[in-house]
Amino acid sequence: MKIISKTVALFAIINFSIIQFLSAQSTLSDADRQSIVQQVKKEVIDSLNNEPQKPIGQISKSLSISGYLETYYSYDFANPENHIRQPFVYAYNRHNEFNVNLALIKLSYATENARANIALMAGTYSNDNLAAEPGVMKNIYEANAGFKISKKKNLWIDAGVFVSHIGFESAVGKDCWTLTRSIMADNSPYYETGAKISYTTDNGKWFISGLVLNGWQRIYRPDGNNFPAFSHQLTYKPNSKVTLNSSSFIGSDKPDTARQMRYFHNLYGQFQLHEKFGMIAGFDIGAQQQSKNSSTYTTWYAPILILKVSPTDKFSIAARGEYYNDASGVIISTGTPNNFQIFGYSLNLDYLIHNTILWRIEGRGFSSKDKIFVKDGNPIATNSFLTSSLAISF
Repeated sequence: MKIISKTVALFAIINFSIIQFLSAQSTLSDADRQSIVQQVKKEVIDSLNNEPQKPIGQISKSLSISGYLETYYSYDFANPENHIRQPFVYAYNRHNEFNVNLALIKLSYATENARANIALMAGTYSNDNLAAEPGVMKNIYEANAGFKISKKKNLWIDAGVFVSHIGFESAVGKDCWTLTRSIMADNSPYYETGAKISYTTDNGKWFISGLVLNGWQRIYRPDGNNFPAFSHQLTYKPNSKVTLNSSSFIGSDKPDTARQMRYFHNLYGQFQLHEKFGMIAGFDIGAQQQSKNSSTYTTWYAPILILKVSPTDKFSIAARGEYYNDASGVIISTGTPNNFQIFGYSLNLDYLIHNTILWRIEGRGFSSKDKIFVKDGNPIATNSFLTSSLAISF
């Protein structure tokens, strides 16, 4: 509106000035006068069109604000009366009701030598994923600050609450290929708290980071736990079509008196095989001591494959197949003979209504080795549900 007002006022001044000037030039014909007026108008319009505009959310050169809101409706065919879908699902987990998965507002500061992010959130995601955190800590999505420690190289130290360095999925749905998160994403850290040192090569192809953390998806460290956790991330992007990533976690989430060391590794590759066809392949594996100082470990693992087809810029389809094996119940305990051993599959359709508005619908199912689900009061081995979401971002 400001640009339009300025343009109208400018045209009025230009028209008046030119007409007054040309009227004094008796040697010019009416056609010559009109030609000169039109030429000046064209030059003004061109200059206004070429004037750079601030991106939406850009407050200043170093400060920007962004937001994300994702509403959803999910229907579980097991029809749970308490409206809670599954204990191993931590997003879009309310049955047969309209709700907000994530409402997020973020402020970012970035200069050549310093950076900071603070993001506050609300929604069913924060209630489920940060259930162990006290009070208002449940509303912190991100809160960190960092500084560059090298004049010539892209070497940084950051500290605070971060989005997890593990995996290819985050809480922000629009950044993920599927509407709902995978079992491996829901059962590995979404967030972490600590300090990290990171380095990106000059050509941008390699990223490496070392982290010291408070624990496995923790802001507050568990009572009696005084042992820090350690992690790494290594990312290789040989070109714009390929991303290879390795991330780890080494630590314990129990008090020192009952410490059981946990060793976890995530590996994935993302490939844009064609301008309309992409693939993500990932694999999680973890091992944890059976007891303190024990040399015996229990393990779990999870492979996943996602295929995405984008026939147009606005429409895409993604299919997912996954398997999660936690036979010892380290991460997900069911109390059944085989514990948590499950196949998952899904198909989602996405439509980009506008550059900032995304509508999605997904059908998803689980098939378990044991009867870990309940329908009409009876244990069953399968579960299926439909979810639809509408997300807007700026």
